Amino acid sequence: MRSSLSSIIATLAAGLAFSALSVQLPAQQTSALEASTLLPDAPLPQSASAKYSAQQVTGEHSLDSQGSSSIAAHQDPGGISGTVIDSYGDIIPGATVTLDGQIPADRQQMAANDNGAFAFDGLRGNTSYRITVNRQGFAAWTSDAIALAPGQRVILSGVKLKIEDEQTSVTVYGSTEQIAVEQVRIAEQQRVFGFIPNFYVVYDSKNAVALPAKLKFKLAMRVSVDPVTVAGVAFMAGINQMANTPDYVQGMKGYGQRVGTVAADSFSDILIGGAILPSVLHQDPRYFYQGTGTTSSRLRHALFYPFICKGDNGRWQPNYSSLGGDLGSSAISNAYYPQSNRGPGLVFGNFAIGTAERMVSGVAQEFVLRRFTPSAKNQD
Repeated sequence: MRSSLSSIIATLAAGLAFSALSVQLPAQQTSALEASTLLPDAPLPQSASAKYSAQQVTGEHSLDSQGSSSIAAHQDPGGISGTVIDSYGDIIPGATVTLDGQIPADRQQMAANDNGAFAFDGLRGNTSYRITVNRQGFAAWTSDAIALAPGQRVILSGVKLKIEDEQTSVTVYGSTEQIAVEQVRIAEQQRVFGFIPNFYVVYDSKNAVALPAKLKFKLAMRVSVDPVTVAGVAFMAGINQMANTPDYVQGMKGYGQRVGTVAADSFSDILIGGAILPSVLHQDPRYFYQGTGTTSSRLRHALFYPFICKGDNGRWQPNYSSLGGDLGSSAISNAYYPQSNRGPGLVFGNFAIGTAERMVSGVAQEFVLRRFTPSAKNQD
């Protein structure tokens, strides 16, 4: 079984990360808010200067001639809820939502859930509230005053965060190549759990520059000779030894042959797909972390990683480098695999496996590995 260096690294890192998640992270809980509503007889007027629209839903009350329900209504708590989205309509999970009232005791704070939703319940009536939403990388959003009647539920719409404008001006004195050198230096510090190399991912995607050919070769060689990569090759050879594939003998001789096979597969794949073809075709071999938007859009971005890449001109294009690297490495493997394993099945089978590994690697990069990469936490 052929396995590229980047896939070996991503597999090891993702396995450790998922194990840590299952031990250290509590299960996230979500709740569905249900309310029985009764619309008023006539629509309520809205202020022309309002920055958001609100749907107000009043609770049901049983009125009698003595007006006893009016007294009960003052004790009926209300609520304010909404969904945080960006300028493109994509939800923003994890935003910090703060509720402020007329007295300090009214202040509450929570994080929007995975669907970008938030809800404050049990609020006092006849009180004015404001909602403030903050998220790193976005400008803060603050609502107008919300006059909450007893028992009233207000559903905010238009809670839309905009990309934060730069507050300072930074002048960079240097060429694009010098900036690229600095970005590669930063990438070489990216290690999952502090020791597993995670060099082929860009977390600061909006400020990334194209890599010149020599840096593409440098990055490929840096990953190839990393001690953790060497350990990963030995580990995968052990897996192949237990699976008795390729068709080498058992024992130390067979293990040594499998180590050589995995190393050759991995090195040829990363050299062709990570350096040679990207240099010739002017494509970027790195994964560009998305990090924002809906879960489905991020998953789509990750799964298309083997098929779509950024060109050195900054535009998205078919990923001929990655696909060509997998196919070329698979074809070369016919030269050193046992005779019984050679043929079209080896080439296209390993090509399919390599492509699938890159898809899994993309998903791990998008959803798991960043939180376990210490140096990445300081990057926007």
